[in-house]
Amino acid sequence: MYTVTVRDHMMIAHSFTGEVFGPAQRLHGATYVVDAAFSGPELGPDGILLDIGRATELLRKVLGGLTYRNLDDEPEFAGVNTSTEVLARAVADRLAGGVAGLGPVTGLRVTLHESHVASASYERPVS
Repeated sequence: MYTVTVRDHMMIAHSFTGEVFGPAQRLHGATYVVDAAFSGPELGPDGILLDIGRATELLRKVLGGLTYRNLDDEPEFAGVNTSTEVLARAVADRLAGGVAGLGPVTGLRVTLHESHVASASYERPVS
């Protein structure tokens, strides 16, 4: 299995509902380093899984739709605790929609790094 990973970041604001979140129930900001790992069992005719530049552009575009936003105000996340896990899936799903034509990618894993010691990932197939 081949894997190509690109990285970017996003800055968001949000709040949580539920005692388990303690002070994070209040509106606060978060900056995530985001890794998008594209995978597949075969390389394309050019000897690559996908073009790293195009993958980087796609990740930047997807994160641009989330960064500098208060996710509490976004209809897509209404009534949802936008935990790191939830955001990893949202980014993965958005990326999966743009992967077609980039190469023989069959899988995608998105990891959001909350800090240097904590991260969450979501993995999904790409059709």
